[in-house]
Amino acid sequence: MDNDEPLEPETKDESDSVSAPQSSDETLYCEAEASVAAEKEKPAQESSETDLEIEDTEKFFTTGQKELYLEACKLVGVVPVSYFIRNMEESYVNLNHHGLGPNGTKAIAIALVSNTTVLTLELADNCIMQEGILSLVEMLQENYYLQEINISDNDLGLEGARILSEFLQNNTSSLFSLQLSGNNFKKESAELFCQALSNNYRIKSLDLSHNQFCDKAGEYLGQMLAINVGLQSLDLSWNHLYIRGVVALCNGLRSNVSLKKLDLSMNSFGNEGAAALGEVLRLNSYLTYLDLSSNNITNDGLSKISRALELNESLKVLKNVLVSEQFVKILDGVCAIHPQLDVLYKSVQALSAKKTPFTWTNPVKLIQSYADQNKISILDFFRSLNPSGELMMPVGEFRKAMIQQNKVPINRYQVRELIKKLGEKTGMVDFSFLTMTRS
Repeated sequence: MDNDEPLEPETKDESDSVSAPQSSDETLYCEAEASVAAEKEKPAQESSETDLEIEDTEKFFTTGQKELYLEACKLVGVVPVSYFIRNMEESYVNLNHHGLGPNGTKAIAIALVSNTTVLTLELADNCIMQEGILSLVEMLQENYYLQEINISDNDLGLEGARILSEFLQNNTSSLFSLQLSGNNFKKESAELFCQALSNNYRIKSLDLSHNQFCDKAGEYLGQMLAINVGLQSLDLSWNHLYIRGVVALCNGLRSNVSLKKLDLSMNSFGNEGAAALGEVLRLNSYLTYLDLSSNNITNDGLSKISRALELNESLKVLKNVLVSEQFVKILDGVCAIHPQLDVLYKSVQALSAKKTPFTWTNPVKLIQSYADQNKISILDFFRSLNPSGELMMPVGEFRKAMIQQNKVPINRYQVRELIKKLGEKTGMVDFSFLTMTRS
């Protein structure tokens, strides 16, 4: 495919369209290739400086991005990636599964040092290894525009975690989202990350899913969450936290004041972990999204969570795969108190075949029928739900308004279906499209 097609650095087309610098030494260099004499002249404290430095900074910022990348590829001995050349001036660059390796990653990093357009960079599954991580970290120390980076599935292990944690401890970049899923991180890596994040308030979203964090890692994460005031989204799904790990994590969540989204699915913590989370939900007023799917939670654990929801004012979405009829009944009462809450589940355990609680009249038809009877448009109905009269509403407010209105008889399941039909964009329900069909 075009995205994966390598670009030969010396093809006729490239030589015609790109005038390469006469001397690569005039454009950029790597410290690893510097003379021995020059290396000896460097102060001891500069020994860890970036090897992505440019000898002539004025030429560095005036050299075209494409030319700079091609020169970097020559220096490290790799074939340029045509997709990157075509998209290096876009805000989103997806280089997942491109087989870059450490040298290919280094060439990308050199080109991004002065780049001001790329905001999101995807580098999952590229075997970038320790050398590649070093190059990325050095680039991030110079680039103040990149905001989101995905380096999942690169098997970084402990050494990669050490390099990243050192960067996070002194992070002055614009990076706020970091995806590190599937990198074979264990409890030692968790300790390093948590030490770094205890004082790092810039990272807002962190994905550590599909790693090998155990109960001890849960302790480190709990200690970090107790004092971190920047992290808003944390994905710990598909780990091995088990009961002790989640209980320890909950100890930190009790006092956390910033985390809004937490994914703990596939951690096998059972009813004891659910009970600990129930206690957190009684006290925590910041979490808005919680995923507990596939954790062997039975009626006992679900009961504790549902009782906690009666006191919780902030949670808007709770996900679980399997629930009981008893939980559904309790949930109906909870949603009457907190209509903004949406609980998502795939099936109800031991549901009688005679019962069909998930089959209702299409909510749009109900609203259309009400509008026709009262000689108004559907748009007028939706506009009446919003005190400001605007055509967009936060999902939570829309759900609450629909449940509390008494004009159209509608339940929370129908409201969920209605939200899907109207289209949910970045947490907002938008019914402005109805202006085009208004009679």
